[in-house]
Amino acid sequence: MNKTNLIFKIGGDLEVNRIGYGGMQLTGPGVWGDAPDRENAKKVIKTAVASGVNFIDTADSYGPHTNEVLINEALGNNYNGIVIATKGGFERTGPKQWVTNGDPKYIAKAIEGSLQRLGVKQIDLWQLHRVDAKVAIEETLAPVLDAVKAGKIKHVGLSEVGIADIERAAAVLPIVSVQNLYNLGERKWEEIVDYTAYNNIAFIPWFPLASGPGKMQEKIGDLATKYKATTAQIALAWLLKRSPNILLIPGTKSVEHLQENLDAARIQLTEEDFELLNK
Repeated sequence: MNKTNLIFKIGGDLEVNRIGYGGMQLTGPGVWGDAPDRENAKKVIKTAVASGVNFIDTADSYGPHTNEVLINEALGNNYNGIVIATKGGFERTGPKQWVTNGDPKYIAKAIEGSLQRLGVKQIDLWQLHRVDAKVAIEETLAPVLDAVKAGKIKHVGLSEVGIADIERAAAVLPIVSVQNLYNLGERKWEEIVDYTAYNNIAFIPWFPLASGPGKMQEKIGDLATKYKATTAQIALAWLLKRSPNILLIPGTKSVEHLQENLDAARIQLTEEDFELLNK
């Protein structure tokens, strides 16, 4: 895979490397509370950036709030061309508990909080973490549109959405990214991958390292041996080849695993190997 194929422009102007970093694991158990080892967590973030990562994904609900603060501290409030994507729309009531809240007042407050914690005047990419079934998406996005007009948000994305949600949201303001659950073993959003690619919208799979059900392990293992790679690297390489608009945000608490994930960029699956994994 040549260098050009490893770059994508979010919204047509934010150029990022297609293997980024997701910060969710740099929190306590159940994505609740701060990272148990904050110095190591900051080291992971710094190492990611030093290794060429220029796209970092976080959310106000990670901690909650602690992850955004950690990223700001690690990078010294000097993002220097690094694209920071955050999300809002979830309230946290405890470990592993996520409550959707699309109330416009809550969303407006979430945006202001993220700006403050990240230490920025403008959020590069703000994503609606979930569509709230109790609130019309037009209402939820009203304060987001206000923030865009005020220069507080550059680009807007969505998470866990279908085509109808994307098109309804796009009637309010431009949508430049979609973040859905997608990996080698979970492909219910195939249609969305193709839809976003056609419309030059970034597709950011969350939980990208899952390598599928047991029946796939033998095939993945054989390819890992062939390419002198790990199964996780094969899973990431498959995603990179799947569509040029896919941006990866594998998360880890380990510098070693971080480097392993980034090294997936060297693996160029053949069409035959790619199709073998598709079956």
